[in-house]
Amino acid sequence: MLSDKPAYFVFDAKIEDPKALNPYLEKVEETYKAFGGEMLVQGGELEVIEGNEPKGKLVILKFDSMQTAKKWYQSEAYQAIIHHRHAGSRADGWLVEGLC
Repeated sequence: MLSDKPAYFVFDAKIEDPKALNPYLEKVEETYKAFGGEMLVQGGELEVIEGNEPKGKLVILKFDSMQTAKKWYQSEAYQAIIHHRHAGSRADGWLVEGLC
């Protein structure tokens, strides 16, 4: 049975080379939108309430399911640009299932 719960990719990204990252930034939106993805957070003001601060900027993408989120990440279109993200930033990423 397929889950009807949304899924969220959460990335903590520290930009190290903005120029190397530019080709990724120019194309990433079209890759996640093709899978119904939605950008919920991209940087912005952050206040640490507990624990350690992120090492970089937080990015949160929403998808309709874990399966769809994984399909986006593994897609040919996204894999064709991910090397630009790796060249320009260091990130930790998590895929989390939501409640409803």
